[in-house]
Amino acid sequence: MTPPRTQQIPVVVLAGFLGSGKTTLLNHLLRNREGTRIGVIVNDFGAIEIDAMTVAGQVGSTVSLGNGCLCCVVDASELDTFLETLTRPSAGLDLIVIEASGLAEPQELVRMLLASENPHILYGGLVEVVDAAEFDGTRERHPEIDRHLAVADLVVLNKTDRVGEAEQERLRAAVAELSRPAAVISAVHGRIDPELLFDPALRPDGEEKVRQLTFEDLLREEEGDGDHGDHLHAAYESVDFTSDVPMDPRRFIAFLDSRPEGLYRIKGFADFGAGDRDNKYALHAVGRFLRFVPQPWARGEERLTQLVMIGAGIDAEALRAGLTACRAEPGPAAPDTERAMWGVLRYVQQEPEPEDVREGAAAEA
Repeated sequence: MTPPRTQQIPVVVLAGFLGSGKTTLLNHLLRNREGTRIGVIVNDFGAIEIDAMTVAGQVGSTVSLGNGCLCCVVDASELDTFLETLTRPSAGLDLIVIEASGLAEPQELVRMLLASENPHILYGGLVEVVDAAEFDGTRERHPEIDRHLAVADLVVLNKTDRVGEAEQERLRAAVAELSRPAAVISAVHGRIDPELLFDPALRPDGEEKVRQLTFEDLLREEEGDGDHGDHLHAAYESVDFTSDVPMDPRRFIAFLDSRPEGLYRIKGFADFGAGDRDNKYALHAVGRFLRFVPQPWARGEERLTQLVMIGAGIDAEALRAGLTACRAEPGPAAPDTERAMWGVLRYVQQEPEPEDVREGAAAEA
């Protein structure tokens, strides 16, 4: 029997007009998943390099890939059905990527995800891929790209090797203006660092070792060590923050509600001290989306706020200074601390009942 899933699965929407390179980016993620099991929802199998990922079997319109990932062909009306299928404990997935072309407008997909009653998913952001060499022409043919960029959480300015440095700077400024406050990163052949979108999954010892060699392994051998990883990490910044002083809930929420441009993801845990002495609060923020999940403190666990902020063009020292200013004042708790916690609790979603999870796991066993 598959153990019950205790965490929600992030769902990333990958959008971009024909030729922007989103399928290349998707295949790059699948090849460099670092043990993460990815479910992919697409509308055109012909665009995905299935042969490169060693198809292990096919049932209906779901393909099981040799690297532990899944791939589905759907239209918009089937989206909820396939999300339900892919979030079953038996699927064992860590991330779901929806390739938006042909399914619906990106903002419609985002709306559907945020309105979904599926308790096992979590919004993972809208990634818009833009062809740097064809941006002006694409904008003339598809003026709706302005609307797509306006709701994006992360913009990948792709194929930057096809334009000069001055042109690239002009395009970055134009895209940033349209997508503000989204993060904008440059890429060649869709090669972005997967950790921008997801955290590598931690597997029990031996689970990922005892398996057939995958395309991901072969690709790594072929490319060698090189400086590929350093190049990918250069496209964005990662800022850490740790505090042994609890956070003031009102100040912290004010900081999160006004987070600066270019800050794409925030992850970690917050300690609100007297606001809730029983729980730490897992934080998941992507673009404009924010979610807290209260989790009991373990016995003897050091009570810290520990956050990682990921983005492009961000000011690390300003971010740390802003968070430091969010710490609670020393001394007795303010009389309205509990009331201030309502600002945090409005970003808490009801978790699935344990009975529902167990029933789902039993049905799949």
